[in-house]
Amino acid sequence: MRTLPMTLPLLLVLLGAGARVTPPAIPAGHVREGRLSFDGRATTGSFTGTTNAVRGEMTGGATLAEVRGWVEAPVRTLMTGNARRDRDLNRSMESGVYPNIRFDLSGCTPGDASGDSSDVTLTGSFTIHGVTREATIPATLDFQPGTIRVRATVALNLKDYRIGGLSRALGMLRMDETILVHIDVTFAADSAAES
Repeated sequence: MRTLPMTLPLLLVLLGAGARVTPPAIPAGHVREGRLSFDGRATTGSFTGTTNAVRGEMTGGATLAEVRGWVEAPVRTLMTGNARRDRDLNRSMESGVYPNIRFDLSGCTPGDASGDSSDVTLTGSFTIHGVTREATIPATLDFQPGTIRVRATVALNLKDYRIGGLSRALGMLRMDETILVHIDVTFAADSAAES
């Protein structure tokens, strides 16, 4: 069975998101820690692929809407707990040619806020398997001193990224082309890292 990951995700996965509107300015930052995972379904059952090898940066800005950034993760670091499935995943994703899953942030629109958390809508583009597609992702930002945690879940269709190899054994073993991607990335402010 061939299986595929996502975005990062990516990321993707990743995600370069800013802080709530309350602070006068949002500092530049980098990914301190992150996790990208995806849930897939196949005729043999459901499975999850995960990586903690997430990197990225965000720019600062006077407001949340001015923040830009990116996050990415290497395809080869995605693990499903099954070595054969991991090999199939890398073959289908052509990880030797397209090594990373990436999300580039082009906008962040604030929504409801409660305490140290805020709902936002992230806009940008995923680049997966050499294909770049625009995306809109609902997310939650959690603010702590010196850090911003970004959490989001988004459905992606693997066919949109020209990822093949979703069936084997004359179609008897098949993976669903839609996966559910989970993004959990914490950015540390560059100023906090310097002090």
